[in-house]
Amino acid sequence: MKKKILSFTAIRSEYDLLSSLYFLLEEDSEIDFRLIVSGAHLSEKRGLTVNDIIKDGFNILKKIKTLDDDHDDKASRLKSSGNLLTKAIKFVVDFNPDLIIFAGDREEVIIASIIAGYLEIPSVHFYGGDYVADSHIDNPVRNACSKLSTIHMVSIEEHKNRLISMGEESERIHIIGSIALDKFRNPVKFSKKQIFNKLNRSTKNEKTALLIFHPIPKERKYSALIFKNILNALKDKEVFGFVSFPNIDPGNIEIINAIKEFEKDSNFFFYKNLSRELFLSIYKSVDFIIGNSSSGILESASIPIPCINVGYRQKDRKSNANVIYTKTDVKSISESIKYSISKENLIKISKINNIYGNGFSSKKAYELIKNNDFKNLIYKDIDPLIK
Repeated sequence: MKKKILSFTAIRSEYDLLSSLYFLLEEDSEIDFRLIVSGAHLSEKRGLTVNDIIKDGFNILKKIKTLDDDHDDKASRLKSSGNLLTKAIKFVVDFNPDLIIFAGDREEVIIASIIAGYLEIPSVHFYGGDYVADSHIDNPVRNACSKLSTIHMVSIEEHKNRLISMGEESERIHIIGSIALDKFRNPVKFSKKQIFNKLNRSTKNEKTALLIFHPIPKERKYSALIFKNILNALKDKEVFGFVSFPNIDPGNIEIINAIKEFEKDSNFFFYKNLSRELFLSIYKSVDFIIGNSSSGILESASIPIPCINVGYRQKDRKSNANVIYTKTDVKSISESIKYSISKENLIKISKINNIYGNGFSSKKAYELIKNNDFKNLIYKDIDPLIK
């Protein structure tokens, strides 16, 4: 009988955290791997990224529409979570998986961990034990998911130690590195010239950058201004920007409105979604990444390219030597851009090793999942006060 494995996914960024593992599970004839797809994946305004999942060839157990695109407030994510919980239970029960896996710290992850816990299904949480001092709800959600999960697959020793300090048993925790890095081992499919041709764009700028910026609570009132400051700093330094739309966190609409102000500016290419091959080709071709995405902190060192983190998001997160933290005004951002592409900095980061892994993490995770059922670890009855 095939081993049945289920994963939840709701947004492209989180999907790519585990996609390398998904391919290994899908290719195994002894595993029946399925996905519950929800959230931004099913939104036309967010690029309808469910099509990428279909293109990748994965078996979708159920598409569950949960997102209300017309609302951008603190209650929106709660409503989305409630929709997912009530609609997903039947399909999970009917499929009756042997294992549920999920990654990160978004609302669909806490729902998946709750469903697994109450249905007494073993679960694996990826990327637990991380820490960011940026006021975002993601931090406590990540920790809550870890407490609800059976097994943890973490990126680094620090993350394991943090979980142990939360009362998790060492035998539940496996250090495998970050699966998100595995995709960077793939060769570049498109040259810089081919990229601009595919996007029907041209530029006279010698330098290019990838910009990914998302709102957080402490900066929500100013997120659009910060975003504009980054755009203006890129123009000031004559850098062409490949610019991502923001995620669905509250405050995203103001950033989208800012994009509309700049969308005819030839210095930028704005996108909602790109194919994995094109996105990775852009990522590997640009001179630096800028904004406040976790990708810059965790992944850019695998190329390596400089990462400029603007503002409060990602504060105190363990980072590589290629990361530059900067203030949110145009002058500070411009100065950071200048330093990031300086000969001094490029020499410094040219031979760094990414602390989050070497690009072979998905195989480690696959072997652990393939060779264990984890059923004997479902129940958490250890008192953390008893050492």
